[in-house]
Amino acid sequence: MQHSSLLEMDPESDRIRRVLSFARENLSTSLSVERLADQANLSVRQFSRAFMEATGTTPAKAIERLRAEVARPRVEDGRESLEAIAHDVGFTDPERMRQSFTRVFGHAPQAMRRAARAVDAEAISQQEV
Repeated sequence: MQHSSLLEMDPESDRIRRVLSFARENLSTSLSVERLADQANLSVRQFSRAFMEATGTTPAKAIERLRAEVARPRVEDGRESLEAIAHDVGFTDPERMRQSFTRVFGHAPQAMRRAARAVDAEAISQQEV
């Protein structure tokens, strides 16, 4: 599995750590900056500033990356529909997930699924030799 700096992120700030934990546990729900700020007991403005300082990214970009990183192994596995995966990790629809994958990984989910299948097929053919 690919290393994920955001999934393992452990900022010094207890508030931001608590928010990231909350986000990881609630990816399928709406994670607006207002909701995240509320989890940190900060105003939206204070939260946005504190989050950027602690993580180096905006809350929206962090949530997008978390969702994409959680979805990726499921996409590559190929057993679930892209629609189901998108819904389960909190993307509003498969198109939003496609856009996020392209931003985060440089490839659409379908391309990553095809590449994973090709690697699996190659591994199987190597075992048969």
